Parts: sequence; C-alpha cells; structure tokens
Amino acid sequence: MSSCFTELAQQYIGGEWRPGTGSWDIIDFDPYDGEKLASITIATADEVDAAYRAASDAQRSWAETNPYTRRTVFERALALVEEREREITEVIVAELGGTHTKAVFELHLAKEFLREAVHLALRPEGRILPSPADGKENRLYRVPVGVVGVISPFNFPFLLSLKSVAPALALGNGVVLKPHQNTPVAGGSLVAKIFEDAGLPGGLLNVVITDIAEIGDAFIEHPIPKVISFTGSDTVGRHVATVCAAHFKRSILELGGNSALVVLDDADIDYAVDAAVFSRYVHQGQVCMAANRILVDRSIEAEFTGKFVTKVGSLKVGDPRDPQTVIGPVINASQAEAVDGVVDQAVAEGATVLLRGTVTENLVGPSVLTGLPAGSALLRQEVFGPVAFLVPFDGEEEAVRIANDTPYGLSGAVHTGDVERGVRFARRIDTGMFHVNDGTVHDEPLVPFGGEKHSGLGRLNGETTVDAFTTQKWISVQHGRSAFPF
Repeated sequence: MSSCFTELAQQYIGGEWRPGTGSWDIIDFDPYDGEKLASITIATADEVDAAYRAASDAQRSWAETNPYTRRTVFERALALVEEREREITEVIVAELGGTHTKAVFELHLAKEFLREAVHLALRPEGRILPSPADGKENRLYRVPVGVVGVISPFNFPFLLSLKSVAPALALGNGVVLKPHQNTPVAGGSLVAKIFEDAGLPGGLLNVVITDIAEIGDAFIEHPIPKVISFTGSDTVGRHVATVCAAHFKRSILELGGNSALVVLDDADIDYAVDAAVFSRYVHQGQVCMAANRILVDRSIEAEFTGKFVTKVGSLKVGDPRDPQTVIGPVINASQAEAVDGVVDQAVAEGATVLLRGTVTENLVGPSVLTGLPAGSALLRQEVFGPVAFLVPFDGEEEAVRIANDTPYGLSGAVHTGDVERGVRFARRIDTGMFHVNDGTVHDEPLVPFGGEKHSGLGRLNGETTVDAFTTQKWISVQHGRSAFPF
C-alpha cells in the first residue's frame, strides 16, 4: 500500500510523472488513524498551463483517431480496474476512510461508467437538415469541445473523476484533472495511471495536484479549456460558474443536496426504514444525494421512529478496514467538528435527541434528532455527516411543502404502497431526480444525473454527457450557384 502512494505522489503532465515545483507540499493522511500516506509537492499555475497545453496539443490527433480505435483504450481501462480492484479498494479505504461496502459500491459504479465510455466513443451522430435555399445542403457535425477541465470531490473521488474524464476522452477531448487535495491519489494520479497503462496517448490526460491557495482561479480561467466539469459544494460551484461565464466557458456543476426521504401512511415501514438508514448513513453521510431529512406521516411516526433508531443504533462505527464497519471516519478533523456542531445547534434550537453519536477524532457516530423547529436553517441546508432529522407531517400536501422547502433540489425518495401515488408525489418535488420505493442515493450511466436550484447546472450520463463534452458545427454546401442581391 505505501509503495502505491509513494509511486503516485506526483503530477502527471504531458505523459510524464514529475514532482510539482510549488513551495509547499500537500500531505495525504489516512483520516482514520492519521497515518501519513504521501507528501506531494503542489503544482503551480505554470504547471497548470503546461498541462492544458499538453492536452490541447494531443487532442487534435486524438479527435481524428477512428472512434473504434479510441474505444479500445476504455476496454483496457475497464479490464485494468477489474484486475486491480483489491488495490483500488485499499486506496479508497486508506485515503478517504471509505468502508469496504462503500468501496464496493463506488467501484461497481466506476466500472459501469467505463463500460458506457466504450460505447460513447461511437455515440456522436451528424445530421443533414433541409434548407429553404435551392441546392443547399446543411450538414450538422457533432465535434469535441477540445479540452475539458475536471475538478473532482473527496467523497467518491475515483468514481466522480472517471465519470467526467472517461466520457470526455471517449468523445475526442483532452482533459486536465484537478482532484480534491484530500484525495489526490484516488481522485487523481490513480486515474492517470490506469489510463496510462491502458495505452492512452501521452498528454491527453493530465493530473495537477494543487490548491487554490497556490493557483487561485488559474485552473478555470485558463483560455484553453472550453468546459469545466465541477463536483463539490454550491458555494464553490457558484464561484466556478461566475468565472466560467466571464470567460465564455461552459460549466457543468454537480453540487450539494438536501434530499428528503418521504414515508407516506401506506408505506412498508420496515422497508422504508432500511432505505432511510442507507440513504442517510452511507459513507458517513458524506454524499450529495444523502437523505438529510426523513419525513414521516404522523400516523406511522411512532412505529417508524422506534425501528429507525434501533437500526441506526446497531450500525458499527470504527475502522473502515473491518468488513463489519458501516460508519468510518469523516474526511478530516474540521468536518468532524462541523458535524458535531450541527447536533449542538439543533439541541440549542429545541430538538430532541433520540440518538447521539460520540466523536472520537475523525470518527463521528450516528445521531438521530426530531422536533427541530420548522423554521430552523438546519432543515434547509446540506449536512455532510451522519446526522438524521426526523420530521413528521400531516398528509401529502404538507409533505410536499416541507420537501420543497430548501434551496437545494438534487434527489429524494418516497415510500408508498401505491406506485402511481408515489409517481404523482415525485412529480411535485423540485428536484432533478426522485425515486419511488427506494433510497435517495442512485447513479446510472444512461440516466441524466443532475439537480435543480442550488444543486447544480447541466446533466451528465448518457446522451446528456454527449451534449456536455461536444459542440455542434454547421457546415453548408451550396450545389450550384447562389443568387446574391448585389
């Protein structure tokens, strides 16, 4: 394991592994035991420039490469991920404190998205459109945007880097990837190593491990990238969108959420409990789609609450290397402090604590609270940790109002014995995604993924990915002579 982090603790620019030239290092820690995994000298703005130029230089010939040839790279990348699954799992567990269950979940989705990337290479199609002018042929070509900048988060770094990197490359683009500084290997250099070993031509994919304290807005302001794909908080996303707009760039933003899992009066309570516990506590609640709020019809509140608290109380907290652990550490000490502060604030506002998790360094046990005042800001914001708010409601109308009472609109779920009732309910919630009789945490390669309101701009997956990482070009051909007015 240590050799893996030592080998990959570098920048990857122009097809070469090299140290950064910044004046300080990013220290990569295991969030569970504090072990130092790697020390990485950061990239400077000059290296960001070199990475973008390398991607631009390599992209032209890559775009002209037969897509059947391009797709073989992704077939090999998929095979390598399958061969190295154990090693990748160890990296996810060590670098971000992901449990084995979480690592399996992340790798399963990563492989699905690589399978889709194989097909994406062949997906772009041109069109011929009619013209009102006699003898004119209008050809509409679907072409790569050129170079894509990708900024990935710490919670699902391997998956969420691949989710933009693989399709952008498959569609004929060059890419520069900036992983989160807490997960530089899982979200950055590990991805580069897989594609290097899969035979991707040098320069097409570059990884710069750095921090905005060093480079400022150089990554998103740079003139070469035409699209910036960002996954992270809505606060940073707002800034990314503003800078991109000022530089006439397209931004794809996958931001935070405040999902509600709604349990109607005719729901299967035991099943709803299982879905709610997973939806709130998977990966310590550090998931944008996590169910921050569990809305329960008052007629079944007592039964649901008792079963929910019992199940949450049984979740094992501890070493993510233990296969029995369900809740491992949050990403760092500041996050642990912030989550504990959320519980303190809720109590100060009058909430009732049904279960309070203890905090030991970065390990934060699960908490369940109810009775939070309806006007509390905590019910409207994203809580990135293992804290659930139970909220009773009287009838569907109130449930709809509460579910929509948030600036976010990413995901959600409803449980009911009547599927069509669930669909009708789902259609009334202002989110990009909503699930009937299931959890709130889902992602699939073919289905558009994205949010409304503060949860983002644009969509990824399937055809929406083609839209995100390509552009359209109109070329007209005049057969015969045009008539000009002068």
